[in-house]
Amino acid sequence: MQELTDLQQAACLLSPQAGRDPDTDIYTKFMMSHSCYDAMPTSSKLVIFDTTLQVKKAFFALVANGVRAAPLWDNKLQCFVGMLTITDFINILHRYYRSPMVQIYELEEHKIETWREVYLQYSLQSLISITPDSSLFDAIYSLLKNKIHRLPVIDPESGNVLHILTHKRILKFLHIFGSMIPKPRFLQKCIRDVEIGTFKHIATVQETATVYEALSIFVERRVSALPVVNKDGKVVALYSRFDVINLAAQKNYNNLNMTMQEALRGRACCIEGVIKCYPHETLETIIDRIAKAEVHRLVMVDEEDVVRGIISLSDLLQALVLTPAGIDALFS
Repeated sequence: MQELTDLQQAACLLSPQAGRDPDTDIYTKFMMSHSCYDAMPTSSKLVIFDTTLQVKKAFFALVANGVRAAPLWDNKLQCFVGMLTITDFINILHRYYRSPMVQIYELEEHKIETWREVYLQYSLQSLISITPDSSLFDAIYSLLKNKIHRLPVIDPESGNVLHILTHKRILKFLHIFGSMIPKPRFLQKCIRDVEIGTFKHIATVQETATVYEALSIFVERRVSALPVVNKDGKVVALYSRFDVINLAAQKNYNNLNMTMQEALRGRACCIEGVIKCYPHETLETIIDRIAKAEVHRLVMVDEEDVVRGIISLSDLLQALVLTPAGIDALFS
């Protein structure tokens, strides 16, 4: 199996090598020595949906419980078969929306299993999970390699989902407990001097664009958030996939012709805002900011507030943990 081979090679690469800073792989070893169970909170909310539940009710339940995804249980197969996420909501809206005058029948009437039958025609996606005894290094590799944001931790004996592991949870664990280990020297490097993040072909959306146009960018570019820019190219807000679920909360998902300005005005005040960073700032500063703000990405801007890059949690975990082990999970 290719993934096991990659991880076995990573372990070999961690032996001392000439000409390399001895502290480069500190975080890699830290993640290898801690299990998924270590990063699980003592209590957290977990919502599970049966695949016979109506799609509309499922998304309302996500909103009501303040969660972003739920494992799916197939009663016929007696096992978990996948995850329902905000990406599904976006794909349904994007695929079936016609106009404010036409009801989205597929959202109103479809069951989850019906949507999965439609969607899985175009996707080979199956449930990707991990065991509680697996290392956090394995979890990071699985999240980045499979380009997913939610990794169910499943007990191999009972088959129960114990937790949904995320990039944010892992970085928070590192930020809290990593303070007890020496900091690698590369944390003092400026962002402009290290190749971490996306700096070319950055996906943005104009504030005058419609919500449907934003959904199209989410689907086509497979990004998780869009800097909203004005006519001068300056960033004025951030519209993320999580913001889209607000359409369900407000029951106005049938009007995707509204502008981004209108959508931003109508969203809840607690939604993630624009947390910025600058090219001259150090990697350590950026990690502290993203961890304390508990956001999924930073928007790099210049002195004029023009977008110059995006630094995501995936970028940071790749740079801190996988790159020192000789693994590039983001682009392989």
